[in-house]
Amino acid sequence: MAPNTAEAALWPAPHASGAVDATVHVPGSKSVTNRALVLASLASEPGWLRRPLRSRDTLLMAGALRAMGVEIEETVSSSSSVAGGPDGTGEAWRVLPTGLRGPATVDVGNAGTVMRFLPPVATLADGPVRFDGDPRSYERPLNGVIDALRQLGARIDDDGRGALPMTVHGSGALEGGQVAIDASSSSQFVSALLLSGPRFNQGVEVRHTGSSLPSMPHIRMTVDMLRTVGAQVDTPESGGEPNVWRVTPGALLGRDLVIEPDLSNAQPFLAAALVTGGKVVVPAWPARTTQPGDRLREIFTEMGGSCELTEYGLAFTGSGSVHGIDVDLSEVGELTPGIAAVAALADSPSTLRGVAHLRLHETDRLAALTKEINELGGDVTETADGLHIRPRRLHGGIFHTYDDHRMATAGAIIGLAVEGVQIENVATTAKTLPDFPDLWTGMLGA
Repeated sequence: MAPNTAEAALWPAPHASGAVDATVHVPGSKSVTNRALVLASLASEPGWLRRPLRSRDTLLMAGALRAMGVEIEETVSSSSSVAGGPDGTGEAWRVLPTGLRGPATVDVGNAGTVMRFLPPVATLADGPVRFDGDPRSYERPLNGVIDALRQLGARIDDDGRGALPMTVHGSGALEGGQVAIDASSSSQFVSALLLSGPRFNQGVEVRHTGSSLPSMPHIRMTVDMLRTVGAQVDTPESGGEPNVWRVTPGALLGRDLVIEPDLSNAQPFLAAALVTGGKVVVPAWPARTTQPGDRLREIFTEMGGSCELTEYGLAFTGSGSVHGIDVDLSEVGELTPGIAAVAALADSPSTLRGVAHLRLHETDRLAALTKEINELGGDVTETADGLHIRPRRLHGGIFHTYDDHRMATAGAIIGLAVEGVQIENVATTAKTLPDFPDLWTGMLGA
């Protein structure tokens, strides 16, 4: 795993001179935006997405759907129903599901949602759809989706790799039915099949056959959003069999959906309050949500903060002390880099468990966190399924990101407390959090 060492891309991570006190308007959720785009594209009538996230991953999703024939119109409105920020204006996307067609070429970048959610959609296109992406995307597991679609009757050319690049030969329909997959490396395999399941002739029954299933909140998010657009879904939580999800075939409704703030992307800002003993307010934090980032309220409180959820949003306050934590992050693995950064600044050791699957994310996040924190003087050890972090006095240096947005924000958190930290390629945050450097410096009053 060789980091990108372009010296020209170094960003001096701002050092906090005192306690942070800020209100941060966090952009919309990537996970919700990309699921909403897929469902709206498969609907039987037009729909709206209000306050969508506009980032590399979501623009890749929109571009891919447009390549397959979906019309997505972008507007900005001052209507209160579309309000996206403190000025009362916001972006809205109108999705017109005009039919799926090929031939088409899809650039997935390094977006897991695009590379996994769209092959099932492509089986419904009238013609071949080729999938390609960044070099790292070739290394990320896709076999769960490819094997499942073949079981359901699809024809896919991948030269036996179980990975990109590949071509899905859409025939305008897919029979669907029962399928068994091992989704232990990514819950996105399950979500991918469920999202398109209502459009399959027989719907779909997905049975997970592997070991523990990571990131369950993301599957619950998928189910919740399917039900919002009129799909009938049976789940283990609703009295069904363990590890089995069933989606009944049927038309999907066009909805007017308001996208929640991305709670996982709120993590570095809440961490700033914790690390500096300050206060950060995140407006529009939902009282009920399926987003994994909502666990931050519990985790960061245990690490030394306190929070209050009001009608306006979430107010998080640091106590001036940061404590270590022993926590199972299997359901919220994407929070691991930020938690590891805070743990490196704590007053006692931490153990982060249940995240072996992070070795297959944008980069091998466990190896990357271990190397980068240790090169700043830390003491991090990889375990079979996570990290053990013993706090030590850290020093400045280059923090490499490996083209991973959550590595970049983790480095910025450390930089608040450690002078001289330089983030290599902070621009990679545009994957899910556009304008992060400006948001970060704005939080600090710079």
